[in-house]
Amino acid sequence: MSEVLMSRLSWPEYARRIAGGAVVFLPVGALEQHGPHLPLGVDAMLSTDVAVGVAQRVGGVVAAPLNYGYKSQARCGGGQCFPGTTSLDAQTLISFVQDVIRELVRHGARNIVLVDGHYENQWFLTEACELAWRELGASTPELRCMRTEYWDFCGIDVLDPMFPGGFPGFALEHAALIETSMMLHLHPELVDLSLLPDDGPAEFPVYDMFPQTGHGVPPSGVLSSARGAKAEYGAVIFETVCKGLAAAVGEAFKAG
Repeated sequence: MSEVLMSRLSWPEYARRIAGGAVVFLPVGALEQHGPHLPLGVDAMLSTDVAVGVAQRVGGVVAAPLNYGYKSQARCGGGQCFPGTTSLDAQTLISFVQDVIRELVRHGARNIVLVDGHYENQWFLTEACELAWRELGASTPELRCMRTEYWDFCGIDVLDPMFPGGFPGFALEHAALIETSMMLHLHPELVDLSLLPDDGPAEFPVYDMFPQTGHGVPPSGVLSSARGAKAEYGAVIFETVCKGLAAAVGEAFKAG
């Protein structure tokens, strides 16, 4: 399989691929606690893995990932109260992504996919795309940007058999079965199943309080049980996501 990581390509090879119309994927994650059994960089790792998997299918290029994301929120990431969680302000994230889009367009890229691996990022990535189009659309009307959260390509028909107690929803799946299974499949050396907590599922009120106190967040930071996570599940989820996103990219950026 040919190299797809932009950081590992020479500039002439990168230029050749861009001139050929390659889709450019920008993985965006976060540096955020993922319980005692997973590393802090899960979100960026998994979004990059998915971007690579899809780029290999469609002949794309994967830009260097953004390893920082918007502030962790208690009800979907455990919040800002854990050591290691290192977050950006909204405007910083928006400006960073807008800058990268501008540079990719300057290189000649016209089809760009933002692959989000951090729940809290989504609206700020949307804003970055909107602002980039406002700035560049008149001079580059053929520019198209897609923003997606990779997990949306894994439907309940795939997940149901993995959750005999019922799927808790993606917001509570932080550091739980899906991410743990994917990490077991893709980065098993970084998973310590001996440290799996028994916390969760977390129960939160339907509102947020500031300043954040961590109220309602399990001590481990894991919002739903990761018990039952398997590398085999991770392989199925990864393949399903890559196949679905590759099809979506083919449809969204098809000629004409």
